Amino acid sequence: MGGKRKILVASRNAGKVREIAAVLGGQGVELVALDEADPDRQIAEPPETGETFAANSRAKAEYYARATGLWALADDSGLEVEALGGAPGVRSARYATDECPPGAGRAEIDLANNARLLRELAEAPDGRRAARFVCHLSLSDGRRILLEAGGVLEGVIARQPSGSNGFGYDPIFFVPALGLTTAQLPAEGKNEISHRGLASREFARRLGKMLQLRTE
Repeated sequence: MGGKRKILVASRNAGKVREIAAVLGGQGVELVALDEADPDRQIAEPPETGETFAANSRAKAEYYARATGLWALADDSGLEVEALGGAPGVRSARYATDECPPGAGRAEIDLANNARLLRELAEAPDGRRAARFVCHLSLSDGRRILLEAGGVLEGVIARQPSGSNGFGYDPIFFVPALGLTTAQLPAEGKNEISHRGLASREFARRLGKMLQLRTE
């Protein structure tokens, strides 16, 4: 195979793209962000109708691979809270979009999501605030799923936001072993423990092995 394998990171979430690229950058592949491949946003976002992170991840990978002709790496991830029966789950990114004005940006939606979750857990005692971040990564060539990997980070939901790093639910996701929220961690520290960092490292290991086999 001549040259580097080009892989589309099928997300417009800059934070996700950075976290994935930080791990996969050393794998001898060329990563292309969706905003680079589709700067005019001509590719519509696919509906996320799956009931699991894995189902949504696979569907997005296949969709963007067919749309661009590139191998596409898609992530589906989110937060599962014990006291809410696993919610917001696959609806994590859009949990409170109905409370936001039309055209709201990602940062505004993140703030609304966090505020809604804190309201819903206002009466939950400390022992009922367990939560976990889940990430599922899928790679497709448009015809089939080539590789998959997943990662989980256990924690609890804090009673108020802390920290300015990260995105999404990071300001209210507290990791007891560290005594910090994931928004209080530097980027490299977060990548070491995060659900996406764990999934990305396992994915990188499998990708390296697959690409090596293809060149032998």
